[in-house]
Amino acid sequence: MDKHDPIISALRQEIDDERLINAVIEKNANSGRGIINILREENLIGEEQLTRIIASSNKIEFVNLSPDMVEPIAAHMVTSQIANQYNLIPIKKVDNNLFVAMSDPLNLVVRDQIELRTGFKVIPLAATPNAIRGAIRHHFDVRNATRQAIASMRLKRQDGESGPESSSSAHKALQVADDPVSKLVYSIITGAVDARASDIHIEPQESDMRVRYRIDGLLHNTLDVPASVQQEVISHIKILADMDISERRLPQDGHIAIEHDNRNYDLRVSSLPAVGGEKIVIRILDKNMDRWSLEKIVTSSDNNKKFRSLVRNPYGMILLTGPTGSGKTTTLYALLQLLNTPEKNIVTVEDPVEYRLEGITQVQVRPSAGRTFATALRSILRQDPDIVLIGEIRDYETAEIAVSAALTGHLVLSTLHTNDAAGAISRLINIGIPPFLIASALLGTVAQRLIRTICPKCRQSYKPSSEDMELISDSSQEDSVVPGTSKTGAIDKGRQNKNGKKDKEILLYRGQGCEDCYGTGYSGRRAIYEILCVSREIRQLIINAESDEAIKQQAIAQNMKTLREDGIEQILTGKTSLEELLRVVDMRSD
Repeated sequence: MDKHDPIISALRQEIDDERLINAVIEKNANSGRGIINILREENLIGEEQLTRIIASSNKIEFVNLSPDMVEPIAAHMVTSQIANQYNLIPIKKVDNNLFVAMSDPLNLVVRDQIELRTGFKVIPLAATPNAIRGAIRHHFDVRNATRQAIASMRLKRQDGESGPESSSSAHKALQVADDPVSKLVYSIITGAVDARASDIHIEPQESDMRVRYRIDGLLHNTLDVPASVQQEVISHIKILADMDISERRLPQDGHIAIEHDNRNYDLRVSSLPAVGGEKIVIRILDKNMDRWSLEKIVTSSDNNKKFRSLVRNPYGMILLTGPTGSGKTTTLYALLQLLNTPEKNIVTVEDPVEYRLEGITQVQVRPSAGRTFATALRSILRQDPDIVLIGEIRDYETAEIAVSAALTGHLVLSTLHTNDAAGAISRLINIGIPPFLIASALLGTVAQRLIRTICPKCRQSYKPSSEDMELISDSSQEDSVVPGTSKTGAIDKGRQNKNGKKDKEILLYRGQGCEDCYGTGYSGRRAIYEILCVSREIRQLIINAESDEAIKQQAIAQNMKTLREDGIEQILTGKTSLEELLRVVDMRSD
């Protein structure tokens, strides 16, 4: 009997297409590839059908898995790390047998690993990868894992075991241990990583300790930890971060290195003494992300060309403006990576240095040691740099050195805190830099904001109301034309085109909220920009100390796209919602 007979028999049970079956058999004979590989790689059948064929041909039971079929105690006999890595979940215990739903039930190595860990004989069951992922998401949700860890902590305390402060072993990196405190901290941190959070806030309250995740720029309540275990959790985090657990009166900083789902993360830990205990904030930095590609960060081709044109200059100053957390540093890093060639000496002075950039010298500001932006800059300029990045211009001394460097043959990149691109010029004047020096040194200023993008899984279109249309058109009444608007900025809804036919009616989009976006309707963020390139006319306005508004109007006349216009383009192309743009940009101002 041919070795593929069980698979072919199972294939015939699932599909009634003899031509397809014969074609697969022929490909198998000609190429030597396995039938299952052919079906999978060429997407010839659906996920469920493929799983059923694998199960049937190997005499393994197939289950239509749902979260309520899984016994919580059985599920947690493996760690969330194993469940996610191999896409499996134990669903029940019967006598000495552990029934495990697997997307790859033929993986004998993993089955042996589970048997060694649990002491139970593994009975594999086949289930679709999506069904297993849904069950894992439900049963290894950070709230469920935390509840179990807290319950274990209480049980161990009743048995007379002490907390982590009495332990002599100090953990230097996050790892899954058998003690409940480690499991609790691990579940909080890995839950944040899985939720794409940028920060974890662990805050003492009167009754409970609140844990919140910052996802796409907004804080979300995640879980409440009983105050009775608060000190143990905080002490454990401080031990992991190499901080002094006995010091509770002064702020401290530390970091933890972790690996999760084969990716490396650096956790920056900050403690702050507060009423009720210490507050801990953990910044999550993904060391593996390909973050610094200008194409990925500046997605608009028009904005991308403007950035490339600005940094093509051999010397001068480029300023990025915007509030804290608007992505200025990320954009600057992308520009540095674009400029990072063996012929260039690039030096940065930052507070703090969050990411290491290969081939670039990065200097950390340390005021306690006398290393401020200004003093570091003076030293840097003696290091023969071609390009200098200054994390932030905060005072006259730093601004003066930066302008001087830009005028003496260096390309200088830095940031300021202003509301729009034109405001950076008046800010420099207010700091004390003469207008004629600004006009000579400045290449351009860029205002930036981050907007959340609509979740692709739950995105839905809707017809905008008259108020929405009015808001978009009112916000577009600047000289440039927004797609879908007239020259005056009014939305041309349903107007006739040259052929006498009506244009397609405008639709807006919003996210309904789903499991993938944690019910927010948004997944990920992207930047919108207002790029002011300093032309001859604008340079003269700066020398004459004209107002921000006069400079802005001249830039608009020379095709500068404002933050509002860039945001409206993102709305009309379905990337973000009107509500999100209203949250980030003042669209009602003149």
